[in-house]
Amino acid sequence: MRSAKMFTALLTLTFIAQAAAQTLTVGLDSDVVKLDPALSAAAVERQVLYQIFDRLVDVDDNLKIVPSVAKSWKISKDGLTYTLTLRSGIKFHDGTPLDAAAVKYSLERNMTLDGSSRKNELAAVKSVTVVNPTTVRLDLSAPFGPLLSILADRAGMIVSPTAAKAAGADFGRVPVGSGPFKFVNRVAQDNITLNAFDDYWDGAPKIDKLVFRPFADGDVRYANLLSGGAQVIVLDAKDVTKLEANTRFEVLDIPTLGFQGIWLNTTRPPFNNKLVRQAVAAAIDRSAVSSVVFRDLAKPSAGPFPPGTPANSTSIKVPVQNIAEAKKKLQQAGQSNLTFTMIAGTGTVTTLLTQVYQAMMAQAGINMKIELLESGALSSRATTYNFDAALLNWSGRVDPDGNIYDWVRTGGAYNYGRYSNKDVDALLAKARLQSAMSARKATYNVALGKVLDDMPYIWVYHQNLLYGVTKNLSGLKPSPDGILRYKNVSLK
Repeated sequence: MRSAKMFTALLTLTFIAQAAAQTLTVGLDSDVVKLDPALSAAAVERQVLYQIFDRLVDVDDNLKIVPSVAKSWKISKDGLTYTLTLRSGIKFHDGTPLDAAAVKYSLERNMTLDGSSRKNELAAVKSVTVVNPTTVRLDLSAPFGPLLSILADRAGMIVSPTAAKAAGADFGRVPVGSGPFKFVNRVAQDNITLNAFDDYWDGAPKIDKLVFRPFADGDVRYANLLSGGAQVIVLDAKDVTKLEANTRFEVLDIPTLGFQGIWLNTTRPPFNNKLVRQAVAAAIDRSAVSSVVFRDLAKPSAGPFPPGTPANSTSIKVPVQNIAEAKKKLQQAGQSNLTFTMIAGTGTVTTLLTQVYQAMMAQAGINMKIELLESGALSSRATTYNFDAALLNWSGRVDPDGNIYDWVRTGGAYNYGRYSNKDVDALLAKARLQSAMSARKATYNVALGKVLDDMPYIWVYHQNLLYGVTKNLSGLKPSPDGILRYKNVSLK
């Protein structure tokens, strides 16, 4: 009898332990390509990287820079030296210490690694010095106001030097950070699985496992949310109204700092001709895109700075569709029978968006072909400049420099249209040296006027991030940088 009772008690304890274990599944709209902070270039990758890696600093609900790994910092009066004081006792997932040496290694890795997308972001940093185990000094070649905001994102993510050196070029396959969740495994096009890091310096996560699954088809994502296959999904605008009517779920509608639009390859026909670029831009009805594709849950765009952000200027107006102007520009360019191909990602929304653009082009007598690619292939075509036009977006950055500098500067990391204007380059460099936002805004407006005339990139709308979430989940707090944090999330 006693043994039977003990067996029953053990069985009960096992059941309780299993019931207490919580797995949260997140349905993304595309697969993640790179899990290396230095090499990452896709917005979707940030959703996973933020769970694995800590950053030197973070942002609060008002986009103010706040402590993270660095608990405090001092900036010299000339703006050339940043001295960061680190928290002590932080461990990476592999048990090694996160100290000043690790910070130096991570920053220098971002600055020098072949193919790093962070090189331009950290170009102002001349040297990184370990002062002592909890103090690191960054010396700059010139004042650079956006630096702290850059360190709040992938450029400020700290990797385990031990793991990165051991893995070499394969570090993105086995990433090791110090964030609230640690990497377990990945199956391409199926899932990325993370486990809670119980020794996390800011307290262990409340859930045990975090799984990211890519569903390019919005209807498939929606079905997984309804069935319980996922508890959080990226939500298509067309599904917002019906999900709001379902009492088991809620909709998170988060304005972002980013933008969506179209790159035109300025180095090859037909878009090496400015008149042709201007014609395509004139054919686009931004208000119709917002209404038809996003049910008015996106804001028509006049440029890279969303309304309400510091560098946005009301003097730069959202262009209206002008078919007559488009036809006139094409005639002037000798391209009355223009044909080009637009490459874009897969997915329900993207497919509809490209079809809407195609119909708008047809109004101006333009034949636009569509080529849909999975995320890896799209990234490859963009980074090798192998396209006529490309539907590419930007998730946005806290400082306005991050929304324009590397997009339109000659040789910029995200300048996929290979646009080059020396006057624009000089203005953007000038803005980086200015400390007052009012002065920077004025400089950006002059630069943007030149870019909008050259039209290498057509800004179309500022997207809101839409998520469908089960009401059994609590603690999910939207952040204005558009990245969801799962450390404090729990399931009922």
